[in-house]
Amino acid sequence: MFGCLVAGRLVQTAAQQVAEGKFVFDLPDYENINHVVVFMLGTIPFPEGMGGSVYFSYPDSNGMPVWQLLGFVTNGKPSAIFKISGLKSGEGSQHPFGAMNIVRTPSVAQIGISVELLDSLAQQTPVGNAAVSSVDSFTQFTQKMLDNFYNFASSFAVSQAQMTPSPSEMFIPANVVLKWYENFQRRLAQNPLFWKT
Repeated sequence: MFGCLVAGRLVQTAAQQVAEGKFVFDLPDYENINHVVVFMLGTIPFPEGMGGSVYFSYPDSNGMPVWQLLGFVTNGKPSAIFKISGLKSGEGSQHPFGAMNIVRTPSVAQIGISVELLDSLAQQTPVGNAAVSSVDSFTQFTQKMLDNFYNFASSFAVSQAQMTPSPSEMFIPANVVLKWYENFQRRLAQNPLFWKT
């Protein structure tokens, strides 16, 4: 019913069913995993009105599982990419896998999928940093570059009274840099590839 994919590894399609509507995938060497993809195989859809909440579990310093809600998959959203690299030090959350004896080893994390009502899924709140950013790396770089340039240029701002006359230097008013910065941000938000035209 489900598949799990980690970059550089074989696709896992044999989830271990640990209870009615509860499935887990083992993630060996989880310390070296940044993202995981969870998807439906397309062979068996969820029953009407049902979906699957997706959890990540890693062993804490005592070897006890710490479960964190990543998000969900449904018939309408049959796959999702989750960033798990920043979750390994976070707090656990309420989960449906607590009372189960799931065999685990110290360096193995798990992805858990719990089949639940869609109404229940809508009320759950995943950990904030699990979702993969929808902003591409170029847009992120451009935004960081803009912020850095504006902060750098602003750090040299002086009032007109503080300026010492220097006929060989040109000065650009800070409000002109701010206006350029705001215009560039607006255009980038509208079309990240506007600069190609």
